[in-house]
Amino acid sequence: MINYNPKEWLPFIFRFTKEDTLRKLMPLMLSVGLYSGLVAYLEIEFMQLSKTSYISNIGLMHSVLGFVISLLLVFRTNTAYDRWWEGRKLWGQLTNNSRNFAIKLHSFIKQEEDIHFFRLMIPNYAFALKNHLRENENFTELDAVLDLKRNHHLPNQIATKIFKRLSDLQAQNKLSAEQLWLVNEEFKSLTDICGACERIKNTPIPFTYSVFIKKFIFLYVLTLPFGWVYSLGYFIIPVIMFILYAFASLELIAEEIENPFGTDPDDLPIDQMCHNIRKHVSEVL
Repeated sequence: MINYNPKEWLPFIFRFTKEDTLRKLMPLMLSVGLYSGLVAYLEIEFMQLSKTSYISNIGLMHSVLGFVISLLLVFRTNTAYDRWWEGRKLWGQLTNNSRNFAIKLHSFIKQEEDIHFFRLMIPNYAFALKNHLRENENFTELDAVLDLKRNHHLPNQIATKIFKRLSDLQAQNKLSAEQLWLVNEEFKSLTDICGACERIKNTPIPFTYSVFIKKFIFLYVLTLPFGWVYSLGYFIIPVIMFILYAFASLELIAEEIENPFGTDPDDLPIDQMCHNIRKHVSEVL
């Protein structure tokens, strides 16, 4: 995730990164610019239609459709941001519950061996969830890997080991039933958070809706030159390119943030969150 000062303006205006939508859209923008220039040439130089012809009134249609496409893009970006923000809340909840889990265990458990186990396994769950969401079975970030199987649900394996250890402590009278009930809420939240994150990752925007928006933007931009050539002349070329940039950029931004668990610059800083969980749990235990 990119850290920045939102109060700055000029650095953002003149800053171009490899993730910037302008770079991604430049080939398409140039193609549409050439297309607009060809349409302008045919209408102005070759067809020589009058300004009162029916074709010059197509712009009235664009005034109505422009409002419709704006509503669609607003809904699209809001939906994508809601997914991003929900992911942030879930990982914030995971951070807080890991701390609370460690604080309660610190008060209940006295054996150093048991404390050491939870000191390692609680942060392990966060790292396992991160790798699971990124479809990366990386065991190198985990401490004290105990018989974990590849091609199996990694967070579930660690959660199973944590609960088995809690059950064994209760069976050995090192943890009372009331204490087990008190820590069960934090333990239960681990699986709940995992399931909610999987729901965000595995349920993208419906395919038909995404395809419709892209087709709508493309067809809308392709028909713009026919109605506005007689008002703008050859200036229609940069105007069409800018309109395409504005509309298509919103769609690209929505696509990037709707899955917030990856490694893109605008995704959540879950690597940092995992290390914070490990740091805080180690301090408590």
